[in-house]
Amino acid sequence: MILYNVTIILDNEIQIEWLNWMQKKQIPQLMETGYFDSNRLLKILDSPNEGVTYCVQFVVDSIEKLNEFKQKHGQFLEANTPTKFNNKLVIFPTAMEFIDK
Repeated sequence: MILYNVTIILDNEIQIEWLNWMQKKQIPQLMETGYFDSNRLLKILDSPNEGVTYCVQFVVDSIEKLNEFKQKHGQFLEANTPTKFNNKLVIFPTAMEFIDK
């Protein structure tokens, strides 16, 4: 299992509007692609960054499936982010493998 984590650092001024958009539009659209089994949205409480930091996490069956998602949907998050948020947030994704016994 793979955890696809997308960290978003955003200006305080857009936090409420961005969060509403993320919960009502973006996450549902990403789940509709059929690649992810589950998701969660987290707010980082002790971020060293200015502004507010969130993580959106998606669980996918395999790295191959994640790579296929990336190939087909590439910059989905960045491309679908409303222009009113431009220059007010930074997005960076990471992939992690679950280590279970």
